[in-house]
Amino acid sequence: MKENNCIFCKIVAGEIPSNTIYEDDEFKVILDASPASRGHSLILPKEHYADIYEIDEEAAGRAMKLAKKLAIRMTEALSCDGLNILQNNHEVAGQTVFHFHMHLIPRYKDAENTDILRWEKETFTAEEMSEIRDLLR
Repeated sequence: MKENNCIFCKIVAGEIPSNTIYEDDEFKVILDASPASRGHSLILPKEHYADIYEIDEEAAGRAMKLAKKLAIRMTEALSCDGLNILQNNHEVAGQTVFHFHMHLIPRYKDAENTDILRWEKETFTAEEMSEIRDLLR
């Protein structure tokens, strides 16, 4: 299935050029056009799913297996010191393209852009933590 006005569907279909680093029957992996670091890549399923809530569980599992394979390859090839795997869902969580995708972001010790995933911690009382736990069980 393809969404007509989805930029990632157009990239997967070859309608928009990309720097493809891996492709199989189910996924296309491209270098991010606006990278956070050297080698920042995106895993794109060829099937259109808006987000984690829509993607088939088996496809999500295969995407994570591919992320592991690529993380190893990227670490070897790029000599990065670490790697973030990031997947955003909905605008409030930072999703800007509504086609499920995973970011693979190599990290380098001496790079300027190393703290994009930091946040201020929130504090909850023991009672609030118990309440949250019970809601999620």
